[in-house]
Amino acid sequence: MITIDNLSVHYQKEINIINKLNLKMLQHKIHGLVGLNGAGKTTLLNTIFGILKPNEGTIMLDNQKFTKKQIAYLETENFFYSNITATEYLSLFENKKFDLPAWNKIFELPLENLIDNYSTGMKKKLALLGVLKLDKPILILDEPFNGLDLETCKVVQMIIIQLKQRQKTILITSHILESLTSICDEIHYLENGTIKFSRANDNFLNIEKDIFHNFAKIQMINELINN
Repeated sequence: MITIDNLSVHYQKEINIINKLNLKMLQHKIHGLVGLNGAGKTTLLNTIFGILKPNEGTIMLDNQKFTKKQIAYLETENFFYSNITATEYLSLFENKKFDLPAWNKIFELPLENLIDNYSTGMKKKLALLGVLKLDKPILILDEPFNGLDLETCKVVQMIIIQLKQRQKTILITSHILESLTSICDEIHYLENGTIKFSRANDNFLNIEKDIFHNFAKIQMINELINN
């Protein structure tokens, strides 16, 4: 069990981005994290991974403190050194069992080309290969579908499902709710730095309504269209 207890994170004194957040996530499941812009999703992921230190609270795995060694983190915007090839980039991650030629039959990347010349989608696929090569028990995927075409999005969804079957625990964010409802076991809704509710996959039918039930812009749109 991953247990987040009373977690608070602030960048300025007394202004919490994450505000006394509590969340429990079962291992070996796919967990979705959704929220409107500014809700604190990336801050929460950065804190779980250890990039940020919480001002209050704890993050535990089976009553033990998390370490980066347990987690592979795909950030929304990935950093790559200049003037190196994809092969050189992937060589930074040690895993002799990782079959790069076989995996690249799926992603179809020109591995000997400079990453500087890659498109946004190609860089995303390369970053995913790096995460897969790390082979960690916990994966954090922040907007993994950004910049990918429809075919590759489907491929990534299939990979995530297979990783779960290999007893991985996945925490994933997406601005496209349907990309999560099709693969997640649970979805957690973050609002103003705290988890407002969680829904299991047998209760996803009304999750969009739950999220937007107080969304003022819906009324504004109705008035504009109908006036």
